[in-house]
Amino acid sequence: MFMATEVSDKVDNKVNVRVDVNLNNKEVHARSFWGLRIAALILVPILLLGVTEGALRLFDVGFSTSLTVPCTMQGRPASCYNLFFPAPFFPPGMIKTPQAYGVPVEKPSGTFRIFVLGESAAMGDPDPAFGFSRYLEVMLQERFRSMKFEVVNTGSVAINSHVLLPIAKGLAEQRPDLFIIYSGNNEVVGPYGPGTALASSAMSLPVIRGSIFFHSTRIGQLLTKIGTQKREWGGMEMFLDKQVPASSPLMSKVYENFESNLRDTIAVARGSGARVIVATVATNLKDCAPFASAHREGLTQGAMHSWSALVQQGSDFENARSYADALKAYSAAAQIDDQYAELEFRVARSLWLLGDYAASREHFSRARNLDTLRFRADSKINEINRAVATSSGVELVDADEILARGSPNGIVGSELVYEHVHMTPEGNYLLARAMLFQIAGGLPREKEEASSQPEISSKAASEVPSQVECEQLLALTQHDRLRMNREMLERLQKPPFTTQLNHSDQILRLTIKASVPDENPDETVSQYQWAIGKKADDRLLHYNFGLFLFDYNRAAAAEQLRMSRPWDGFPVFAPDGTPLG
Repeated sequence: MFMATEVSDKVDNKVNVRVDVNLNNKEVHARSFWGLRIAALILVPILLLGVTEGALRLFDVGFSTSLTVPCTMQGRPASCYNLFFPAPFFPPGMIKTPQAYGVPVEKPSGTFRIFVLGESAAMGDPDPAFGFSRYLEVMLQERFRSMKFEVVNTGSVAINSHVLLPIAKGLAEQRPDLFIIYSGNNEVVGPYGPGTALASSAMSLPVIRGSIFFHSTRIGQLLTKIGTQKREWGGMEMFLDKQVPASSPLMSKVYENFESNLRDTIAVARGSGARVIVATVATNLKDCAPFASAHREGLTQGAMHSWSALVQQGSDFENARSYADALKAYSAAAQIDDQYAELEFRVARSLWLLGDYAASREHFSRARNLDTLRFRADSKINEINRAVATSSGVELVDADEILARGSPNGIVGSELVYEHVHMTPEGNYLLARAMLFQIAGGLPREKEEASSQPEISSKAASEVPSQVECEQLLALTQHDRLRMNREMLERLQKPPFTTQLNHSDQILRLTIKASVPDENPDETVSQYQWAIGKKADDRLLHYNFGLFLFDYNRAAAAEQLRMSRPWDGFPVFAPDGTPLG
């Protein structure tokens, strides 16, 4: 009996083992089956996308969005700006490009190559020929005669830090010695900002970078072309309905994204072996009233009525030049609502007229920070520039403070910044000089040379060229000053400038500057010919000279414009749109 039971138990155990094995095998097969299905669901679409992307590239559908493409400059190999690079950041029809530039593949011994990164203020708007990078280049060349300097300005209208990072990645391959980063004005209104009229305003940085990558692919380009209606660039007017209050929770993401992009850009630049200078951003405080204002949330109708009455009372006192009384009324209004940017500007202006410049600067700064059309870098952006430069161990040039020290009573106004952010020649010179001081300390020491060009420098070669000396070499003529003043005057007669509190003052100031009689054309020609004689390969000198000559001698103008090509084969047009071949 015992034996029979024992045998039965063994049989049952074997059966159970077989059942367990079969069950385990089924589970393994089931898991394998679902694993294969999941893998197929992931890998097959990826494979199909890869094949589609490859086919589009094979059949030349779309375009490369790398920063540069191979080209030749005066018959020599170079890397030239890719006109399609901005496509992932701008809707079709709204692509903005910088001044076209090329970088020679060969970098001669003794050459110091500088790349300037930034937006339109870094570019040198309204004319890049007179931006701070141009002043810096002639200063360096005059100060260090035994070296050669290549200063490549990559600044562009409407971009921001989301665009600067891929620019830095593209330039890191070009054997740079120094990166200068002058950025921060467009973090809200540029691509992927919360106040943009351009690319999507999604605020998560991984999502933004994913979107940039997608739009750089041929598939992304094709889908964008199919699904996006073509738009035209409309200037600052496009952003009128894109107001973002300082209290908006979106602003914290703006600052986080800017800091992350800046740190990553610095890391890329340093990884190339180059020095890095980060600059704060100078903005017009005194002569640029806020573009738009918003009341604080929760303001009752009664409080609004009281606030408006006090502001009107203050305005009446101000018009009567009773600035102390105006300040009292404005201060009472601020007790009700101190978030209205224009009120802060009124307070600042009254304090300025009363001679309290320290308090005035504080309120002018706060007026800019509260401006809901955020075309200017605010205080927080500049704090990030300072903090990141320090913590990253790179060099800092505090342009905000440098231009303030060069302004009446320490507050930046129209003497150094035309309207809101674009510097005058005087402002560009001050910033370039500060950059020179910063750069010079890290350059190889050289024997002091006596000036070989006494006609342009009354100083020893070891000293900084004056603004007049720089502008002789840049051919900044009276004609060019008038041309830029007239262009800025035209801009200020369009929104959002027309809605500013001090718009009439701005118009009057520029009208006076734009009404100065032009110089004798022969004198302008002489100045350009002299400057070109000093640097015959300066294409911007040829370009501006060609523009000037167009009204006097079209054949000579065409020849100068052809000589302004940034690279071989670049299309050149006359001011009237005629192709010059």
